[in-house]
Amino acid sequence: MKTLKVIQPTGSCCTTVKTKSTKEHMTANASNKNLPIAIIGAGPIGLAAAAHLVEQKQAFILLEAGNEVAYNIRSWGHVTLFSPWRYNINKAAKALLNETNWQEPNLDALPTGHELIDFYLKPLAELAQIKSSIQLNAKVVGISKQFNDKMKSKNRVDQAFHLYVEQGNDLHIIEARAVIDATGTWGNPNPANTAGVWLKTEKALANQIEYGIPDLNMNVEKYANKKIAVIGGGHSAINTLLSLAELQEENPLTQLVWIMRKKSVEEAYGGEEKDALEARGTLGIRIHELVDTGKVEVITPFYVSQVKRDENIHIIGTVNDEQNVLTGFDELIVNAGSRPDFTMNSELRLSIDTVTESVQALASLIDPNEHSCGTVRAHGEEILRQPEKDFYIVGAKSYGRAPTFLMATGYEQVRSITAYLAGDKEASKRVELKLPETGVCGINLADKSKSCC
Repeated sequence: MKTLKVIQPTGSCCTTVKTKSTKEHMTANASNKNLPIAIIGAGPIGLAAAAHLVEQKQAFILLEAGNEVAYNIRSWGHVTLFSPWRYNINKAAKALLNETNWQEPNLDALPTGHELIDFYLKPLAELAQIKSSIQLNAKVVGISKQFNDKMKSKNRVDQAFHLYVEQGNDLHIIEARAVIDATGTWGNPNPANTAGVWLKTEKALANQIEYGIPDLNMNVEKYANKKIAVIGGGHSAINTLLSLAELQEENPLTQLVWIMRKKSVEEAYGGEEKDALEARGTLGIRIHELVDTGKVEVITPFYVSQVKRDENIHIIGTVNDEQNVLTGFDELIVNAGSRPDFTMNSELRLSIDTVTESVQALASLIDPNEHSCGTVRAHGEEILRQPEKDFYIVGAKSYGRAPTFLMATGYEQVRSITAYLAGDKEASKRVELKLPETGVCGINLADKSKSCC
């Protein structure tokens, strides 16, 4: 790592720690290969990238905005994944861990988010080959090419990346020869508003709205015997409702209302018993039973225009082209997915799909307007390549707003990319992953002749 400056915001100027003259910088452009590869985000995909770079004997630095690795996962640590351990452990990471006294989990068991961190990601991050390259509480606020904003083209390909990193009151500028953005989309949720627009009335309800899957063991009083609306038609909404249904058994006055915009609730059940990921199929089976028995009231298709509060929460929207107001709610849980944040990437030249906000070349594989499959074929460096040479977006962020990402897909992404950056182009082109099929594919288009997956 080469720290160029540490800026003290409270002072009148900056304190220079290590700088180079312009001439020295231009000479250094020819030796960018000696700079580290920067990985942003120490979640499962970022740590997998680190493991592969260790395997490839490549220098790297891993920057994590939180105060521990997999910081975002900790916020949903109580949730059980629907993919078993065998799909959640990266092979390069496993090889490194097997050189220690690490105990491999039962590969057929389903981990919680907490278990994923404590039994796999933390031991991986503690390895000597990786730990020394991790910086915690290091928030990347911007990335550029050396001396250039997005507009400048001269010598751009030969210039190093500059990462602007906030740590406490200091700003570090770090040089890297390549950047792997594995920051994901968690913590940047979509609003309740169906059009995706954040409104003041929704922001004002911060104390009554949860975005994500709440830990009900920590919030029993907040939800028990209350009328709760859950907005969203995906797996997160189903997980939320299943947890609330358990609370309902102990607190029978709890009312659960499931609001979504699907044409029918059956579309939300997914593959059920046909899903090759048994736990994912079980989610559909269990929520199907709760709806059939009346424990969960369903309102669909409902298009939310705004939410607001007086004595209680009102959800205003449209049903069958007529405005409707749903009233009387005490709490609102929004599971409407997440979106990527490209703020730190704004000075880089990117190819991002205008619909999904995914990496452009991935869009045709994952656009939910075209596909409803849970499996996307494995892909690597060539698909993820950006106009900004040696910059890659991986993991959930590479999928943009599309909801079909699987952890194993991200592992294959970074295996291919790190092989390419290490100079092994043949390995980067291989596909070394076979994903489980969903067992079913659906399509919601007027043209039913189109196939899926």
